[in-house]
Amino acid sequence: MSDTYDLESLELPRLVGLPLKLFAEAVENPVTAKALLGTLQKNAGVDKLRALEIDEPPTYYPLHPSSDAGEPLGDVGAWFESTRSKASVPFATVRDYAEAYRRGDITPEEVAERVLQAIDDSDRGDKPLRAFIAIDRDDVMRQARESAKRFAEGKPLGPLDGVPVAVKDEVDMVPYGTTVGTKFLGKEPAREDATVVARMRAAGALLLGKTNMHEIGISVTGLNPHHGVARNPYDPDHFTGGSSSGSAAAVAAGFCPVAIGADGGGSIRIPSSFCGVVGLKGTFGRVSGFGAAPLDWTVGHLGPIAATAEDAAIAYAVMAGPDPKDPLSLQHPDVSLQGFDDLSLKGLKLGIYMPWFEHAESETVATCKAALEDLQSAGAEVVEITIPELDPARLAHALIILSEMASAMDRYYKEHRRDFGLEARVSLALARSFTARDYVQSQRVRTRSMRIFMDVLSKVDVIVTPTTALPAPEIPVDALPDGESDLSKVTEIMRFAFPANLTGLPAITFPVGYTGEGLPVGLQAMGRPWSEALLLRIAHVAEQFVERRRPAVFTNPLEAME
Repeated sequence: MSDTYDLESLELPRLVGLPLKLFAEAVENPVTAKALLGTLQKNAGVDKLRALEIDEPPTYYPLHPSSDAGEPLGDVGAWFESTRSKASVPFATVRDYAEAYRRGDITPEEVAERVLQAIDDSDRGDKPLRAFIAIDRDDVMRQARESAKRFAEGKPLGPLDGVPVAVKDEVDMVPYGTTVGTKFLGKEPAREDATVVARMRAAGALLLGKTNMHEIGISVTGLNPHHGVARNPYDPDHFTGGSSSGSAAAVAAGFCPVAIGADGGGSIRIPSSFCGVVGLKGTFGRVSGFGAAPLDWTVGHLGPIAATAEDAAIAYAVMAGPDPKDPLSLQHPDVSLQGFDDLSLKGLKLGIYMPWFEHAESETVATCKAALEDLQSAGAEVVEITIPELDPARLAHALIILSEMASAMDRYYKEHRRDFGLEARVSLALARSFTARDYVQSQRVRTRSMRIFMDVLSKVDVIVTPTTALPAPEIPVDALPDGESDLSKVTEIMRFAFPANLTGLPAITFPVGYTGEGLPVGLQAMGRPWSEALLLRIAHVAEQFVERRRPAVFTNPLEAME
């Protein structure tokens, strides 16, 4: 096992427009596909994965034994009343909504009307935000009236009652179809809420509608050729990140303090980082996956994207916990938020693998190192670590998620092959060229990676990296509306995200500053199984040092509309 840092920046050709269309047709054509896909496999590193000598057996689900996660949370409302967030942010938070409703300053109906108007406004002009792809206004106002009635009767359901919440269109929610970012799925409404949606609804959340996403979650920019590119509220000329693109944009634009996202390869954390908000991917199975589109069974997670660490904590507490409809969510420790409001990090060890940490744009590295100094001033200790075999882990994750997505789409492939966007078509063609042996080999690498990361986490409490290797890239004009294939950029975006999905470990991103152009920079912390409370606490501490800025596209529904 080599300790040499082995991740490399890739220099692969970018395809767009007619060349991309011709390439998509060629990799799907039996006559030309073999040679082209062989080249794609080599560029992706599949040959290296196949040649890897590995003794470990495969691990098909990154499940971790139940262990102490801290004092059980109990009632979310009681925790909310006993906690006082100390973050100062421009966003209307869950606490702001709850207190405004209780005081009678505003009603859920007024909030709903303002949010709907703000969403409409954001989609006007030549750079529409496209955070949402489906909103049932009658349904939203019905929910708002019911919430207003509960407050009038003094019987709110808890801190989320009447609070706007957005839902990624990978997750079932009545009365909407689930398109998963395609143009051919979701023609019929969902018959049942996903468990995460049902739990939000039971908590009184004002469910706004379905948010935009990268098509079938197969990449990480947020450029959707069917529903429009989701734009970054901090600069609409830049990407949101993906695949939970619309959910992150909705939170950053102030439409809601909480959104539901899904993360198979960084798809909660990447857009949260690009859009300057908080994103939490829990331990594998911690949040029920029932009702989510079957895309990436062994690497996928549902979780919250939120304006603040406290908002993420509340949403996580409502979403998480065992669900009989998802066997993978059972036999876990009780959900805990113990220590969330402790702003001292004394005794906490932050593990830094410096060659990995510094493998990012210089401004990103500098901003993240400054954030480390802030966490040290709160009492944390920085410990240098080594993490071997990151490149095999990267390859294994890529092969697993692409193989599972291709399998999920097999039932539609023959009839709808050309209904997918060009980027998705290329990725699916590559995935369909992988073998069963490749998939098993990748699961054997997963076994080794899980052991490597758990060994490292026996010496430190969390592993800290930038969330992405670069800030939100500019949206190339030539990529609109049909998309692009740029694997070099995708690799840079995903450099720090994939291990948490492969190993099933929890990870969080939180904003730690801005570039000179005003684009957000996020820091990621990855912890031991069931350490979500600690990760949320670290994000909460970091908020004390960062002056959060208003995005260019922004609304605060609790303030008077101009």
